[in-house]
Amino acid sequence: MGTTVSGRSARLLVPGILCLLASVPALAAETQQLALPQVIEISLQNNGDLKAFREEKGIRDAGKTRAGLLPNPTLDLEGGTGALTGSSAENSLGIGVSQEFLLAGKRGKRLTVAERELEAYRWQLADRERTLREEVKAVFYDAMLAEQRLKLTDRSIELNRQLLEVTKDRLAAGDIPELEMNLAKVELTRSEGTRIEVERALLQTRARLFTFMGLPAGEAPAIAGALDNGFSLNKNLADLKQLALAKRPDLKSLEAEKSRGDADISLAQSESIPNLTAGLAFRREATAIEVSGVEHKDTDYLIGVKLSMPIPLFDRNQAGVQEARAKRSSTESRLTAATRNVERDVETAYTSVLNAEKVLALYKSNIIPQLEENLKLTQEAYRLGEVGILSVIQEQKKFFEVSDGYLTALHARQLALVKLESTVATDINGGVQ
Repeated sequence: MGTTVSGRSARLLVPGILCLLASVPALAAETQQLALPQVIEISLQNNGDLKAFREEKGIRDAGKTRAGLLPNPTLDLEGGTGALTGSSAENSLGIGVSQEFLLAGKRGKRLTVAERELEAYRWQLADRERTLREEVKAVFYDAMLAEQRLKLTDRSIELNRQLLEVTKDRLAAGDIPELEMNLAKVELTRSEGTRIEVERALLQTRARLFTFMGLPAGEAPAIAGALDNGFSLNKNLADLKQLALAKRPDLKSLEAEKSRGDADISLAQSESIPNLTAGLAFRREATAIEVSGVEHKDTDYLIGVKLSMPIPLFDRNQAGVQEARAKRSSTESRLTAATRNVERDVETAYTSVLNAEKVLALYKSNIIPQLEENLKLTQEAYRLGEVGILSVIQEQKKFFEVSDGYLTALHARQLALVKLESTVATDINGGVQ
């Protein structure tokens, strides 16, 4: 009997906390497994909101095409007859073509404005991709946390089952009352209930991830990853700030909008100069003159040139220039504020990573090793009859609570790194987001 109990206790001692952090085991060969880079790539390609925003590029392209077009020429037709006034022999026919010519380089300046708007759109798209990467990474690590918690509850169930077997053997040997076996049954049921809750949370998190990925309903590929990827931050705060100011697409977008503001001002100033309209006309006039009872008919052919231009007496586009300058000033203020906010965000994210690393160091160096030792000693003491079952139950609860805290700390560290990479708009391991 003692040998049997000792063997079961040994199986309680073998699993360590580090085995809980292993990646998801391989499934059947036909099951597709996606790592984080693949999940991000699929999300960037299939996310519904991002695809809709990409389609808006056609609007900007159309604006650029419109800005480069010349005004359409105008065709004028004119005809007249004297039949209604008793001069049926008199009539006229005129045909003309006029064309408006853009002065002061308006066409080129409109093209510049359209190009700046297209540039701003490209940076806005890059910023949306950056934000999507952050959201996908966060939900991915949420799923990894849920999977590791599920494995932790599985270990809890296994330990409680083994503890129940030990109590049954000791009860049969007359070493303990039946109450201790009932307590072991309660702990087993409680751990099984906890597993149901954790599994439900995992399903919900995976559903959110698949929504970001734009997967159709019913498609649920396996996700492969780990919370502890051995990442180490090797850049200081000053370098990270410099990277953020150089790489952040939202700042680039504001800079493009500021450049567009300059182009808007230049265009508005040129709009104060009116356009010239030039026309060419051909006219045929038939006249009749009666002299001494004899009607003489005459036909004249005329070719004329017409030039017209509004006189900028009252409206010299003062309102347009004022509006363009106000928009540029607003954009410049937003750019200044955004630059300050980016620097502050980098400082906050960098501090969060350092704090998360400190918490993890405490777990790894002091808490987890000591907790493992305490659990082993308590289990062995119960096997020898030196402590009661409540001590074992309490120590197991403490072990799993702290283990869950360790998983939470790993998750918090990963989220802090994700936020830092998104804030800097750079993959810390290399590459621009």
